[in-house]
Amino acid sequence: MSDADATSRRRKRTPKPLDAGRLEELALAYVARFSTSAGKLRAYLKRKLRERGWDEDGEPPVEQLVTRFVEKGYVDDAAYGRAKAQGLLARGYGGRRVEQALRAAEIGEEVRSKLAPDEAERRAAIVALMRRRRFGPYGGPPPPDAEAAHKLREKRLAALLRAGHDFDAARRVLEAATIEELEEWVAEAAEYD
Repeated sequence: MSDADATSRRRKRTPKPLDAGRLEELALAYVARFSTSAGKLRAYLKRKLRERGWDEDGEPPVEQLVTRFVEKGYVDDAAYGRAKAQGLLARGYGGRRVEQALRAAEIGEEVRSKLAPDEAERRAAIVALMRRRRFGPYGGPPPPDAEAAHKLREKRLAALLRAGHDFDAARRVLEAATIEELEEWVAEAAEYD
């Protein structure tokens, strides 16, 4: 076998343009493999159409496919959003990051507002992040040098803010002296919700 034959075999073949049947097959394979929202399914189908093209007359039936999949229950924005929000909160992300993730998944405003974490969930999430990152009472003793301790506190405060927590809560948990104090703070919010 010559080098030219091997090269021609390795060349990437251009995929066939999509028709209605192939588009539906792609959509079914996508929802079977991934938990998704209607917006993410729509974006996936549009990307595939850009990559491969459309082989039929008229517009591709993207909206009709997405609507049908939602009606059949293959795609459920509320269930997807709930799972996404709970996963982010469990990993220690705050309300702002949850909102951003749901907005990026094109979850509707009404569903996003229902899934917004309450005060107890936000407090539990920030404490979970502190535990995971070994901040505050979950870590070792603070550096003896006052300047080093201040820099460390500022770094940790910035990390909590980047994770989507509000400034007051981040400052509050970094000032906590003991794990019990943090647990009481979380329990206090759970009592009122």
